[in-house]
Amino acid sequence: MKLINTTLILPIILIVLISCTSNNAQITTPVAKQDTVIRKIKDTISITAVGDIMLGSAFPSKTNLPPDDAVNSFQAVDRLLKGDIVFGNLEGCFLNSGNSNKCNGINPNNCYAFRMPERYAGIYKGAGFNVLSIANNHVGDFDAKGRKNTARILDSLQIHYAGQVNKPFEVFEKDSVKYAFCAFAPNENTVSINKIDSAKALVARLKLMADIVIVSFHGGGEGARFEHIPRKNEIFYKENRGNVYAFAHAVIDAGADVVLGHGPHVTRAVEVYKNKFIAYSLGNFCTYGMFSLKGNNGIAPLLQLKINSKGDFLYADVVSIKQDKINRLTLDDNHGAFKRIKELTDIDFIGHQLKFGDNRISLKD
Repeated sequence: MKLINTTLILPIILIVLISCTSNNAQITTPVAKQDTVIRKIKDTISITAVGDIMLGSAFPSKTNLPPDDAVNSFQAVDRLLKGDIVFGNLEGCFLNSGNSNKCNGINPNNCYAFRMPERYAGIYKGAGFNVLSIANNHVGDFDAKGRKNTARILDSLQIHYAGQVNKPFEVFEKDSVKYAFCAFAPNENTVSINKIDSAKALVARLKLMADIVIVSFHGGGEGARFEHIPRKNEIFYKENRGNVYAFAHAVIDAGADVVLGHGPHVTRAVEVYKNKFIAYSLGNFCTYGMFSLKGNNGIAPLLQLKINSKGDFLYADVVSIKQDKINRLTLDDNHGAFKRIKELTDIDFIGHQLKFGDNRISLKD
């Protein structure tokens, strides 16, 4: 019987084992890399936010349009309307003609129905606005025709919008960050601010689809008597305008990163809840015509908010603006909106952890 030379076989076995191990490594390594890929987004996100915007209504007469045809509406703040997100509340529709059913039996000159000429939409785009809320009581002033035409125009300009029942949210990407935007109001054909459980479900769903979820609401009573946040349902002209405090907290619990409020036509307090920023009302920002601009109705913030990649609040700079019937939108050297936000926050959120100084809102050390 011939003996096998083991000194020759052992090296061969080792070579085969090493080769197999090496081949397996080459096969499995790419799978391992795919499993460990982490999607990184920018460290700081900039959101510029303002309140109500209505540049002039051609209803009931073109005499209600500004003398410059609105082209200089944002002249005083052009350099400030910058950011990853530039947000405002579209307080009216884009429509060139038509009457409003809400004015039946009422003198049209005393009826609050806003129909901006379609060409005015380009002024919003040119100013830098890329996200608008259409959840309010004026986008529907000219019924389905006005709503549909407004949506068509915003789509054509690639301005993101949401808030009607047929467009409750929009998800989009900008500079590798995925945003979800949704908007709520107590008005007909809008996504209801009063159905809080439904709002939470929507926000939770959007959080699975996006990096940053921005929620807008149109809620609360209107005017100087409604500067404070009562933490209960606000009734105005027999209409339930929502419990904005409960709503804002609920959507943050569900996953919202920023909550931006408007509707009262005055500035309200701000809050940071679970590291997320809430502006309870951004007031009248650029509103031509029938809007009251007396007293605190004539001041508003231009909010320059910074959040991190997790959506947590970093700080907010507040540029105060003011309006009057003659000078229209101008910068406020007296910083009235910033001062009023501080006063209201101190009153409505006793013991808050925010620091106000040099027109900046930040967290206390």
